[in-house]
Amino acid sequence: MGPEVASEEQLLLSTATAYPEALASMRWLRPEDFTTQLYGGLYRCLTSLASRGEPVDKVTVLWEAQQSGLLTPAFGPQEALELLDSPAGPPEHWGEQILRRALLHHAHLAGLHVQAFAQDLTNSPHQVITGSRRTLAHLAGVRARWQHATRQPTAPRPPVPASRAGPAQQRTRAPAASPRPSR
Repeated sequence: MGPEVASEEQLLLSTATAYPEALASMRWLRPEDFTTQLYGGLYRCLTSLASRGEPVDKVTVLWEAQQSGLLTPAFGPQEALELLDSPAGPPEHWGEQILRRALLHHAHLAGLHVQAFAQDLTNSPHQVITGSRRTLAHLAGVRARWQHATRQPTAPRPPVPASRAGPAQQRTRAPAASPRPSR
């Protein structure tokens, strides 16, 4: 993890603390998308507070982090408050960056897993296919969240006119006249 990744995650945490109303629209981002477990834990604190309807500010996030056991001698209250003190930009932007990086990471891992399945000569073709499908299914879940996060609002489509043609009607012949005379 480079300093750019950590910086994006820190910016999301501080910006989401400053603008917690954005958390409701960011349900596509999950704590496991963060590259730093500590930052994922802090994001979980933010979303927990927001989902419970409690105020989200630096002090309540710090309290929640302490209750969750995230504070350590290396990352104490002072470091937590400093981390949450520099919001910049919209939280959705930083969340998309984090999720994009998580998607690329999962795609890379999926490729490695599929390659390992294919190169293992003890695997039957069925085992290769089954293992690959399981790996790709997890990737599809992350991809679906990415698509949800980056979906552009679309203009409402005009309604499709109803078809004037009705269902095909069966043509039935009138019963043939009976050769018997009627009485």
